[in-house]
Amino acid sequence: MKYITRKPALLLLADGAIFHGKSIGIEGITFGEVCFNTGMTGYQEIFTDPSYFGQIMVATNAHIGNYGVHKDEVESDSIKIAGLVCKNFSFNYSRPDASASLFDYFNEEKLIGISDVDTRALVSYIRDHGAQNAVICTDDTPIETLKTQLAQVPGMKGLELASKVSTKEPYFVGDESATYKIAALDLGIKKNILRNLVKRDCYIKVFPYNATFEELSSFNPDGYFLSNGPGDPEPLASAIKVAQEIIAQNKPLFGICLGHQIIGLANGISTYKMFNGHRGINHPVKNVLTGKGEITSQNHGFAVVKEDLEKNSDFEITHEHLNDGTVAGMRMKNKNCFSVQYHPEASPGPHDSSYLFDEFINNIKNA
Repeated sequence: MKYITRKPALLLLADGAIFHGKSIGIEGITFGEVCFNTGMTGYQEIFTDPSYFGQIMVATNAHIGNYGVHKDEVESDSIKIAGLVCKNFSFNYSRPDASASLFDYFNEEKLIGISDVDTRALVSYIRDHGAQNAVICTDDTPIETLKTQLAQVPGMKGLELASKVSTKEPYFVGDESATYKIAALDLGIKKNILRNLVKRDCYIKVFPYNATFEELSSFNPDGYFLSNGPGDPEPLASAIKVAQEIIAQNKPLFGICLGHQIIGLANGISTYKMFNGHRGINHPVKNVLTGKGEITSQNHGFAVVKEDLEKNSDFEITHEHLNDGTVAGMRMKNKNCFSVQYHPEASPGPHDSSYLFDEFINNIKNA
């Protein structure tokens, strides 16, 4: 491996806190909302998850890059995080079938990272002070300049980001002769969601985030899917309208993460920005209908307001996050519609939540 110059670097938070470290070798500055993920593995899936668009990711795992990257372990066509903060960055990797080192992967996409940071102290700070905008600097830009630039970066509240990651044109996934046809609204969809639907004999047409109900229904689908994605759900007026029209016609509808929040907003259930959000692969969820627990993958900074949901007689809570009692799943009592806040396709349990895709198929069968 060629010698890489690792200059002093820093992470500046919007409230003025500074954390020092070293550049991983890619010079520049990058802005985003700083947040942390508690997963001990799966870093490439995290980095390519469209739901992380616009966020600087703090890895709580002490070692990042030690197993390199693999071409089949991506959730989209490129890295979506705005930057990486970690303790130990591994330039070498040990997995024989890795496609490349993580540094080569970052260098190819010009992703700026900072290592040798006291991530335990940083995560503790974020827990106490909340998620906020930040900047990684690896090129000696003066602190005062960084503060001025950082002050101009918009906050995540009210920020529409689905348009930044959604497909521009519709595309198809799966076998055209499959039993079921699904119209999926791409708000930042992960590839593994599509794989799970294909595995269940589905042929999917994926539509841009701003597609109309008429466009989705022209595919004559058996069911509709609202995907995960980044940013605040409230500005997504077109997606909310699509959800309302699907529900009005009582078509089978399944939503995940941002799609879950869209379904809530479509029914007058408010959403709010969380203090820290949930990001990791070890989040405990209780299925209140069966009493069973699930180990889940979560990645969201917004959530539906539980009190609004409890007041809505058309809904019932199906899943609850056991750490803080937030809503992890809901369904409509008189409509063919349900959703979850977490990611069943990520399968950290490993199969605790995969039944949700089967439920969607059963809903289609019984429609």
